[in-house]
Amino acid sequence: MTEHRIIQGDAAKVLETLEPGSIQCGVTSCPYDNARTYEQENLAWDFKKIAKELYRVLCPGGVLCWNVNDMMINGSESLTHARQGIYFVDECGFNLHDTMIYEKSNFSHPEKVRYHQAFEYILVLSKGSPRAFNPIRDKKNATAGCVGNLGVNTFTEKDGSKSVRSKKITAEYGMRLNVWKGNTRGQEDMCTVLKHPAMMPKWLARDLILSWSNTGDTIIDPFAGSGTTTIAAESLNRNSVSIEINPSYIQMMQEQMQPGPLDTGVVSYRFEKVQP
Repeated sequence: MTEHRIIQGDAAKVLETLEPGSIQCGVTSCPYDNARTYEQENLAWDFKKIAKELYRVLCPGGVLCWNVNDMMINGSESLTHARQGIYFVDECGFNLHDTMIYEKSNFSHPEKVRYHQAFEYILVLSKGSPRAFNPIRDKKNATAGCVGNLGVNTFTEKDGSKSVRSKKITAEYGMRLNVWKGNTRGQEDMCTVLKHPAMMPKWLARDLILSWSNTGDTIIDPFAGSGTTTIAAESLNRNSVSIEINPSYIQMMQEQMQPGPLDTGVVSYRFEKVQP
């Protein structure tokens, strides 16, 4: 049985209540600068506090996938992803294990003074060396079924001599690159009214969780929104802790998940609230 805690409250305060080292992986899409109000005027969140708390609650080898984008402010990109990445490393102790790119299949707003904006950053941050990596192998190899290299496959030994290696036939599929192209949530749920203004694609949450955690791990999302990470964690037999400050989004998750008795034997949803 997988267990899922959905907690209404300020992420900075809720994270303080969690045990150190109790989380194996985090997947989240944080609020981007002032791009959305999320039904709340002057929405402010304590990035520095949340960043440090996420490091504390992650276990050794835990990985945080932080989806973020830069906004245009006074004609210049904000560099939010860079500032946050530097803080995660210099002030929290994370390793920036990888900077991945989520390339959208289409763009939202046509541009007139620059090329159309069609990607977002995913900072893959680790607490030491990642404890889990399950590479997705769905990249079609151009040389599938053929010998991968031309000529003699040699290796130089320490003494300078050459050793000959046997050649291998290239597999049909190889490991993905760190640029992932896919549909936005609007393209996933075409002709559907989306009740949340900035929903992470379902495929993106699923593939990040699959890549950087194992079955039975606990996944955290400090900005749970409509619950995309929660649902993806359940589908992959992971547990989850989802934090969301907006009560209307908590209600949205309740409607989607329809929690039943805690002893269903399949999945347990527990809705909680941390007072401000």
